[in-house]
Amino acid sequence: MNRLSWKVFFCSISILAACKEPKPMPETPDSPARAAEEEILTFQIDPGLEVQLVASEPLVESPVIIQFDERGRLWVVEMRGYMNDIDGSEEDQPVGSVAILEDTDGDGKMDHRIVYLDSLIMPRALGLFENGALVAENNALWVTEDLDGDWIADRKTLLDSTYAANGIPEHSDNGFVRNLDNWYYSAKSRLRYRLQKGEWIRDSTEFRGQWGITQDDQGRLIYNYNWSQLHGDLVPPNTFNRNKNHQTNTGIDHGLTIDRRVYPIRSNLAVNRGYIPGTLDSTGRLLEFTSASAPTVYRASLLPQEYHGNMFVMENAGNLVKRNVIREEGVTLIAEDPNPGREFMASTDERFRPVYGTLGPDGGLYIADMYQGIVQHGSYMTEYLREQTLLRNLDQPGHMGRIWRIVPKGHSQYQKINLPDLSDQDLISTLDHNDGWYRDMAQRLLVERGESRLVTLIEEFIDEKSKTDLGRIHALWTLEGLGAVDPDFLLQSFDNSSNEVQRHILRILEKAAEKDEIVARELGKSLIEISPVQDEGLALQAALTASVLQNPVKFDLLKSILEDFGSEALFRDAVMSSLEGDEFEFLSFLDKENFLEVQTEAKAIFLETLALAVVQGSDPDETSSLLNFIASKSTHWSSEAVLSALAIQGSKAENQGKFWLDQEPELFQLTVQNQQLSRAKNLFRWEGFSPDMESNDVLTLDAQSQALFADGRQKYLTSCAGCHASNGGGVNRMGPPLVGSEWVTGDERRLALILLHGIEGPISVNGKEYDAPEILPVMPSHSTMDDGSIAAILTYIRNEWGNQAGPISPRLVGGTRHTSQGRVYPWSADELNAHIAKLNQEEIKSNPKP
Repeated sequence: MNRLSWKVFFCSISILAACKEPKPMPETPDSPARAAEEEILTFQIDPGLEVQLVASEPLVESPVIIQFDERGRLWVVEMRGYMNDIDGSEEDQPVGSVAILEDTDGDGKMDHRIVYLDSLIMPRALGLFENGALVAENNALWVTEDLDGDWIADRKTLLDSTYAANGIPEHSDNGFVRNLDNWYYSAKSRLRYRLQKGEWIRDSTEFRGQWGITQDDQGRLIYNYNWSQLHGDLVPPNTFNRNKNHQTNTGIDHGLTIDRRVYPIRSNLAVNRGYIPGTLDSTGRLLEFTSASAPTVYRASLLPQEYHGNMFVMENAGNLVKRNVIREEGVTLIAEDPNPGREFMASTDERFRPVYGTLGPDGGLYIADMYQGIVQHGSYMTEYLREQTLLRNLDQPGHMGRIWRIVPKGHSQYQKINLPDLSDQDLISTLDHNDGWYRDMAQRLLVERGESRLVTLIEEFIDEKSKTDLGRIHALWTLEGLGAVDPDFLLQSFDNSSNEVQRHILRILEKAAEKDEIVARELGKSLIEISPVQDEGLALQAALTASVLQNPVKFDLLKSILEDFGSEALFRDAVMSSLEGDEFEFLSFLDKENFLEVQTEAKAIFLETLALAVVQGSDPDETSSLLNFIASKSTHWSSEAVLSALAIQGSKAENQGKFWLDQEPELFQLTVQNQQLSRAKNLFRWEGFSPDMESNDVLTLDAQSQALFADGRQKYLTSCAGCHASNGGGVNRMGPPLVGSEWVTGDERRLALILLHGIEGPISVNGKEYDAPEILPVMPSHSTMDDGSIAAILTYIRNEWGNQAGPISPRLVGGTRHTSQGRVYPWSADELNAHIAKLNQEEIKSNPKP
């Protein structure tokens, strides 16, 4: 083939590719409101997939939450009062609604609408149950029910007046996912709810996320924040904070990725911080997440296999949907962008506002598109955004909205379903369905049937070897939801199950073991028989379940887990969660069992954590016994770890003289005192001595900063000690020293920027240059941490090991985060110093001395 022929051939291929994947229509500077049939032409989507219209106005308006019910109907929360004009004039008006959309002719488009509930003020949450829904509106949570079968709510009962009481749409409880454990969880909330024997139960839980919440196949809760796209729980809810004497820093709210980069296909000038350098690129396109929301886990089989388990994140300010591939490393989840530079879904229409996602019974990925110009609430609207909005008439019109479905190209099969019509046996069989939507729905419906006749059938299902692990897991939680857990049956199943299933059996058995010593004893035997536990996931759950076990099995099991997995902070926190009230006894046990014989960094951290929990427990005898431990091991490494815990607590003004002693301990009579002893001494008082924080060698910080300092030590041990050592001296081949480092005690913003974005390449500390392989080539970003956690760590390292510098406030970290938005790569030392110098010069110019 000659050169011309090859050229014609490749041009033909290019033309065919272009025909297969048409380019979206270009953006226009005025961003007009388009009909749905025109908006669909603005989409870019992954090759092999297509976007289909499911519903648009007037059938649906201002959709913010969508959810399919067991009959295949789509419920939609319509927040019609949200910023439909520049002043949000309808926000306090009862214009919102909850509607049920139905496809009556099976063509894939909704054509019938029932208004289930109307006259709502800013509705923001939806949790479906047998004949109704939990609905949040007007700053409260309501139980709504249809009593006569017409699917129009007949009863509306107040469940919780504290739910969404904040009132600010961007920062109030919302969402709802009915989790594998039969509880309903919300985003931006510390509350969870459960329907049990006809009564709604309210419980507290860990705080999670900002807008939208979902779960993966294992029931791990997934959520995010507008600035950080994916967070999740690595441990079951309400298991990691059982020990009130210990503050966990892992497991809950784990950042799955530090990748904040987004790739819009149009300019995004109407974002709140568009005026800040680095927010937008030279073409006006958003550089990083600013409005991440509503993560959605793809748990179906309609899309190609490579999409299963992917997590999709809505970015309405950037008019796009991000795709993340999830990788499991042991017990940790890691998210990665499979196609950097190109988003899964993006639009050239500025009014495309993806705010929520869900999966349908058909396996399609459904996207709620609020389709309006303004997505920033008026409480936070800057003058810049107001100007941009009015300039292009983005404030009008309101009350529009679309729902889109993403499916394989050419897909057109939409089967009607009605799961409530299934027999008990068929519904139980559905627990083993390929798609998570069916498994979740079958579990909920079986629990709501509440029939004792189901128990034997479900146990037979669990015993069938042909069933998948996921099917058996849902069946186990169905028994739990029915209140029909037979410990003997579960213990027998434990011995014949995979590690994956065993983890869930342990969780379910905990409640029975708490109430019955015989169950606890048998459970302990089962765990000892498989000890040492080889599987990381099972070992983690065993550490949590140990809280209900009896000694000596409990201590033996926890010691074994520490020996095998104690180098990981997540496992140390799990062990601590099971030790409330037993911390000093466990410390003594480890000492007697020679656990402390060989020093490691992980052991030192855990021992300090144990001692800190003893002090937090406020038992004066146990706390004074720690002094005896230090004195008896004055030349052993363990004494330094325990002393560090006492010193940290003694540095807080609120702990001054907390413990009364009959006489002065010999430890404090040493002629040579050090800073750690001086701080520890402030915890105690005795006849003739009461601590004076001002006259002792303690922190020169106010009470609020002292609390940050103490909190920062624990967060430092979890997140930083692995590279910089617990004593700040640095770790060979990991990180440079922090002791006496000018990077630590110098400019506050420079230090905050290092944690927010990371730093790479050589760095000079105290006149010595550090570079790979002496240290890691890159210190990664810690941007998934909240402002308070970063401030605590920085305040701590600036006032420990002889360092003396001012505290760093969460406000400073937050301000630095905002003004550096758009920075998605680590700094080099020279680049960071130049950046700080430029900021200082700009401040001098804008604030000249008189």
